[in-house]
Amino acid sequence: MWWVRVLLVLITYHSSLITISAQDRRPQNKPYIDLRPLHFGISVGFHLQDIEMQNVGPQLITMEDGTQTTETILCEQDNWNPGFSVGVLADQRLSKHFNLRFSPTMHFGAKHLTFHHINRTDNEGRIITATQDMKNTYIAFPISMKFSAERFNNYRPYIIGGINPMINLTSKSQDFIQLKRYDTMLEIGFGCDFYLPFFKLIPELKFSYSLTNALDSDHSDDLTDANARLFTNSVSAGHAKLITLCFYFE
Repeated sequence: MWWVRVLLVLITYHSSLITISAQDRRPQNKPYIDLRPLHFGISVGFHLQDIEMQNVGPQLITMEDGTQTTETILCEQDNWNPGFSVGVLADQRLSKHFNLRFSPTMHFGAKHLTFHHINRTDNEGRIITATQDMKNTYIAFPISMKFSAERFNNYRPYIIGGINPMINLTSKSQDFIQLKRYDTMLEIGFGCDFYLPFFKLIPELKFSYSLTNALDSDHSDDLTDANARLFTNSVSAGHAKLITLCFYFE
């Protein structure tokens, strides 16, 4: 009868799915590693630093003889500079899919700034520019929430988000731009847990953006060179950005 034939087809199809699923499944490495209530790890990686500048625009400058002139200087970071990151990790299991993480990290890097003096040109008619290599060393204290998908075989993808307070260890200088000692960043990212025979390897890509003005607005008062203040005062605010690719070992 026709319904018997349909039933046989369905049974055959269901059996085929079970066979395919069984073939996709593999023995799991470290099957109980995610059940630990608290565990630790280390991380190494690379990052790119950037800063989003808010330029003042035309400035009214009073010269030494009392005359006034208008000067326009535009500041930008013209390239991304790679840096090195190293840190430690503490991971608290909250539930099957959620973990609370604390991962203190040191970032060693730099930012390259270019100032375009719009009103002044050289003998060949090109706009005069000045540059600054801003070396930055940060200690970061990110606190984040990790949401993991279901584990399949020996990998488990996840997304992450949180807050990252940072301390800038760079000492004060006579450069044009100086950043504040403290900053706070918002972070989002994603990664994947890879379960190896003896440990977990976790590559993670993370994006960070400063929630506050990272620029030290009082820096111009510390400059001994009056001409440098023109470049310092050309920027009113700056928001730091960070792209980090790190590898956790748990």
